[in-house]
Formats: sequence, structure tokens, C-alpha cells
Amino acid sequence: MADDPDTATRDELAAVLARAEDDDPAALADLADRFSGFLEFGTAGLRGALGAGPRRMNRAVVQRAAAGLGSWLVRTLDGARPRVVVGYDARHGSADFAADSASVLTGAGCEVLLLPRPLPTPVLAFCVRDLDADAGVMVTASHNPPQDNGYKVYLGGRAASEEGRGVQIVPPADAGIAAAIDAVGRLADLPRPDGGWTSLGEEALQRYLDAVTGAVGGTTDGPALRVVATPLHGVGGEVLLEALRRSGFDDVAVVAEQAEPDPDFPTVAFPNPEEPGALDRALALAAERDADLLLAVDPDADRCCVAVPEAGSWRVLTGDELGCLLAECMARPGLLSEEGLPAGAVLACSVVSSQLLQQIAAHHGLPFGPALTGFKWIARVPGLAFGYEEAIGYCVAPHVVRDKDGISTAVLVARAAQALRRDGRGLTDVLDELAERHGLHATGQVSLRVDDLSLVPQAMARLRSTPPTELAGAAVTGTEDLAEGVDGLPPTDGLRFRTAAGARVVVRPSGTEPKLKCYCEVVVPVDGDLPAARARAAEALQALRRDIAAATGLG
Repeated sequence: MADDPDTATRDELAAVLARAEDDDPAALADLADRFSGFLEFGTAGLRGALGAGPRRMNRAVVQRAAAGLGSWLVRTLDGARPRVVVGYDARHGSADFAADSASVLTGAGCEVLLLPRPLPTPVLAFCVRDLDADAGVMVTASHNPPQDNGYKVYLGGRAASEEGRGVQIVPPADAGIAAAIDAVGRLADLPRPDGGWTSLGEEALQRYLDAVTGAVGGTTDGPALRVVATPLHGVGGEVLLEALRRSGFDDVAVVAEQAEPDPDFPTVAFPNPEEPGALDRALALAAERDADLLLAVDPDADRCCVAVPEAGSWRVLTGDELGCLLAECMARPGLLSEEGLPAGAVLACSVVSSQLLQQIAAHHGLPFGPALTGFKWIARVPGLAFGYEEAIGYCVAPHVVRDKDGISTAVLVARAAQALRRDGRGLTDVLDELAERHGLHATGQVSLRVDDLSLVPQAMARLRSTPPTELAGAAVTGTEDLAEGVDGLPPTDGLRFRTAAGARVVVRPSGTEPKLKCYCEVVVPVDGDLPAARARAAEALQALRRDIAAATGLG
């Protein structure tokens, strides 16, 4: 409390302490939780609930993180002055955390460039490359609940390889920064100047928009599209509309109740486009307007979700469906470009994403790059032209933003939809063509949330010692431990099972939540009858999800 720079969290902690001293059981448990260790800094940076104490997101924790990052950068660059870009979203505390970071990093000897206002995460990732910065800090908790915030770190310039410029940190940088954070002494002793950093103007956003629309925009001949969009109370609305407008899409209606940034996310239970109910208002507006396309970005606009009209209703595409659809549209000559993707252009996805992408790459004579889960890995694939992860994250212009970017993705989806309409087809027609060519790939996830974190490693140990011998009525023909390294990838905690029926399951602990995640995929031949194949795939996927949940002991 004595070292906390924020009177609000000092008062909050004093109140908890007073109740704990009166033997209030709830306060004692709360105090123990807040002080059970420091909020862990890892490859996702920091992320956690707002509040007082070292295991919460607050100004003290953020200042300590900034001090550690600054000292690590100065040491890594052999004393040269690091350049750091700092961005932030509109969540509770984000502006204060960004200002604290700017001050502490400046005091640590860094040149700091602060984005002008709350902006999407892809703008920060772009600026790290565009401004040749050595690092970037983005204050955001992406699509987490309103009580959370977070702190992402990107490396660039002299602190990263060419493939790693403008990409989130990976080992060993995360461990090095974490050790530097642990070495920070009293916050009161840190130099914290009131100025000395540069506040960037709107030109930073304009350069991002110019670069993105130059890379994936441009008008496409074809009938005009009626588009409905929602930023889900986040910071992406204005930027998304302008990127679409610059690319010739003027007929865009935004969900009014979700158009402006609101850190409380009042119209959704969970501000994630994948969550049930999150798109209800957007779907209602799309039906009312008889729209051709629905585009949603998450609160920091680094992810994109798409829905299309189908048979009098609306179909929300899965992350795998949109990823494979975009890859096919980019690679196919004459659709988004005359030539399609050039020879040697690499298509990449995470090990938990659909196997279909590898088949699309082979069909077009393009190399495929597997990657570990997360864009910190996908974006590092050499020669990357397109990368995606099943959690609706897409990198469609890696030379501009080497991270997932919901804005550029939305523009590219709109262009593909318009180009297909010119020929009397739609986005789902491409998915049907892929199914007929490669078999119907159906994917789904089992997410097993736990209250006791120890249950997750116990479940992984159970699966390693006693792996399932049968899943969804088919014999398990292959078991791979990702901790031993597969496909030339670094070791990671995960297991992959394959069955005689062509099904695949990847099981891994969540990197950001108390969950065990099981990523399931079935492949069903179409044989000229797509509706029947869909029915068989749905049944097989349901059985696969049921059986793997039971095998973990948590389902």
C-alpha cells in the first residue's frame, strides 16, 4: 500500500484489510488471493482482473511491468536508446496505464511514442513496424469481460528478427522481461517524469488506413453490398467504417447501441463475437435491412467474425470456415487479384486449426506452414502471405500488420463477397466447392472450465498415461505429444489424437483462462450429396466432442 501510486487502489486495499482484520472469511480469502503472487508476465504479457494487489491489474503492476521492459530493452540494445510505441483501448484504466507506461519507459531511458487516443490493437502493431520501433505496448484485454485489462508487448527494430518485427513476444524474451520485472525495486524510487515522450497525431491512424486499404482494399466490380457492422462497444467502429468507405463500401449500417466505445459492454454478456448472444443485435439489424453481409470485430478490433444470409436465415461462419475461405479467395486467380498468390507464398495456421488449409495450399501449389497456437507464432512463419487461427484471428497483409487484424480482414471479406456476387455466387458457395474438392471438414471445440487450476495438469497427465483407444466409434491410430515437438515446432503442452475415420483432436490447456480446451475435427466425403455429408459430419463431431470430454475426466 505504501508503494502504490494510486489512491483508489490504496483505499480499496485498506477496506479489504480492515474487514480481514475483523475475521471476515470472504475478506480473508480475497486478501489471500490478491497477494498469492504477482500477476504472471508471459507470452501474452499481462492480463487479469482490475483491482488492488499484486495479482490484479492496477497502476502499480503496470508501472513495474514498464520499468522491467525498459531496463530489459536498454540491456538488450547494449545501452542504445530504445524506441517504444504505446497504444491503448477504451477499457477501464487503459488511458492511465498507457500514461504510466509512457512516463516510466521515458524515465528508463526510452524514446516513447504515444498513440493519440484509444485505437485498435492492429494500429499499434502496424506502428511498431511503420515507425521502426524496438518495442510496442498495447493496453487491452481484447474480448475479455469488462472487469479485466491487460498489457501486450511487441518487439521490433533492433530487438527482433525480420519475421519478428511487430510481433508479440515469445520465449526467451518473455522470460527475460519477466526477470527484469521481478528485479524492480520500490516504485517510489523509479524516475517518472511528467513529460518527455511524444504524443502522436492522427497521422499515425491515417498511415495505417492508407497501408491497409492499399494492401487489401480497392474497389471490386460488382453490385453494391448492403453491410451491417458492429464493433461490440470497442474501439474499432470508426476505423472499420473508414477502411470500408475507402474501399468503396458506403452502404454500411452500424448497430447503434454498440457503435461507441463503452468499457462496461452493456448490451452483451461477454464481448466476444463467438459467444452466444453477442451478435443478436447485429443479426436483427441485418435481417431488418435485408443485408448481404455482417461484419463484427471484437473490442480491440484484432479479430473478425462474419455472417451471411442463407436459406432465409443467417449463418455465422466459424473461425475455420472463414480462414479457409479467405485462403482460397486469395489464392484463386481472377477473384481478388488476377494472378492469385505468387509462387512461394506461405499459408499458415495454428496446430489447433483445420487441416483443410494444408490441402488448399497443396491444391494451389503453395507451401504450408504449421505454427503453435497464437499469433506470436503464426506471424513468425517465414514467407507468410496469409495466416489464421480458429479463434477468428486472421493476418491477411503480413507486410503491413504482422498480427491478427480484424479491420483488414473485414475489408478483404467485403471485397471477396462483392467479387463473387458479380458471378452470381456467394461466400458459402466457395465453402461448398472446398467441401466437394477436399471433403467436408467440420470443426468444434470443447472448453472445460475449472475452478481448481490443478485439475488441468491432472487431466493432461491422465491423457498421457491412459490415452483413449477409441473416439467417435473409430480406433485411435495416432497419439502425438506436442511437448516433444512435432512438425518441426517448439515443444508445447498439448496432445494430438488421430482416428481411423480421419478425425483429429488436439487437447491443450488455455494460455489465458482456467480451461482445458479440446479442438475437434471430422472429415466426411461429400459424394455428391452435401446436405447428407453435413448431417453425418454434425453427428460425428458431436460424438467426438462427447468422447474426448469424457476421456479428460473433466467432462
